[in-house]
Amino acid sequence: MHDYYPLLVAGAIIGTFSLIFILAYAFMKNKKEAIGFDRNIPDSEIIKRLLKYAKPYWKNFVLVLLIMLFTISYDIVAPLLVGNIQGLIKNENGFNLNELIIKVVIYAGILIISLISTYLQAIILQKTGQKIISNIREDLFTHIEKLSHEQLYHIPVGKLVTRVTNDTNGVSMMFTNIIVNLVKNAFVIIGVLVAMLCLNYQLTLMVLCFVPFVLLFTIIFRKFSRKAYRKVKDNTTDINTFLSENLSGIKITQIFNREDKKLGEFNAKNESLGKAKRKQIFVFGVFRPMVYMLYITSVMCLFYLGGKGVLDNTTFLGQAITSEIIVTFYMYISKFFNPIQALAEQFNWLQSAFASAEKIFSILDMNPTVVDEEDAIELEHVNGDIEFKNVWFYYVEGEWVLKDVSFKVNAKETVAFVGATGSGKTTILSLICRNYDIQKGQILIDGIDIKKIKISSLRKHFGQMLQDVFLFSGTIRSNIVLREENISDEEIMEACRYVNADKFIEKTEKGLDDEIL
Repeated sequence: MHDYYPLLVAGAIIGTFSLIFILAYAFMKNKKEAIGFDRNIPDSEIIKRLLKYAKPYWKNFVLVLLIMLFTISYDIVAPLLVGNIQGLIKNENGFNLNELIIKVVIYAGILIISLISTYLQAIILQKTGQKIISNIREDLFTHIEKLSHEQLYHIPVGKLVTRVTNDTNGVSMMFTNIIVNLVKNAFVIIGVLVAMLCLNYQLTLMVLCFVPFVLLFTIIFRKFSRKAYRKVKDNTTDINTFLSENLSGIKITQIFNREDKKLGEFNAKNESLGKAKRKQIFVFGVFRPMVYMLYITSVMCLFYLGGKGVLDNTTFLGQAITSEIIVTFYMYISKFFNPIQALAEQFNWLQSAFASAEKIFSILDMNPTVVDEEDAIELEHVNGDIEFKNVWFYYVEGEWVLKDVSFKVNAKETVAFVGATGSGKTTILSLICRNYDIQKGQILIDGIDIKKIKISSLRKHFGQMLQDVFLFSGTIRSNIVLREENISDEEIMEACRYVNADKFIEKTEKGLDDEIL
């Protein structure tokens, strides 16, 4: 019995670590229930929704899987060839150089094919992954364009920028690397396991004793990793939002000499992001060494049992162990645990991708509050009659801006609304164009309720000049017509003369084609 004391010691060490992780997992779970978390999208739903974007490119993924078979064959066949080469060297009948050369050539051929396959696989995945991410970005941007003014008012610009850029980049890794490599590593593990069972099932059973601990560590790591990645994503969003707001308003900061205050706020958010990233690194820094410890322990057990069998000419569970089997099994254990360790790293990236996808879908799941009704019509022509009938409206529930407002503006009349700041002048214009929907009453254009008119058609017939002026990058012309191609320069200049903008435009070097800086 004392011959197996080293194995018992190794088991005790692994068991101790397992107990520590289980207790840590139980504590984190209780803490989560105690403080309360927002409901998150289940992994199964995230995967289902992401795979919809991958479905049109299924042929590319099938091709990659077929190419992958060549790389998998190298991982499975290589240890057997090395073991056979070791057997040739120790052959009691004499060393056969020709047979050795044949084995080496076969090994080199499989290696070259594997390298070429890996290259082709990477190229196909990158091209396919970028197409998928472009589709996600397009859907996300299109959906953001459909959100109402009220919704956009409550969402910081930096948050939306993060969703379209950073979070889509986080998801891209899933399509360009993670999914296919997860499948590849799963096939490698199964193939290596079958080869090990055929070679020596007793030693294979010894290796399999470590698999439950790998699964246990992975389940525990998943909880800690997802929580850490959510914090990183949240803090990244916070700092992007802060930068978007404060860089846009940096002139105001300078005017009021508040640079030090804003720097302090930035440092606080920067430190929060750094702290979240350190926690993320710590989680992975604990998990990866644990899997590596299991690998090293399995190798030590192999050498102990194998070396004891060779030296003492004994058997292990009834099967003889030779030096050739030890060499082959050593390589197989490496091939068995390397994918598991890679799965750990890919699982780390997968958590990042899921956290990013969760943020993206949180925006895509927002239903626009101002939408066309089913029977909405196209407004072909507008005479210009505008009527408010008993209109009530608020931005914040209970704080009415307009209370039972009624008036009528006839076509071709010019009307000015005069009042104190906040009395509802700008609100009236926003309501006519359905930037917001009223709570009670009716707004009519030429006798038609604006809710019966398609929003795009309604806004096409109105020009809005709001208090907040925003210039897009591009030319003066593109900002005036917003890139409508069917408006002539004569029509543009006529509009510019109407608002007295023609004089400063004519002073510019390129006129309407002058770039906005």
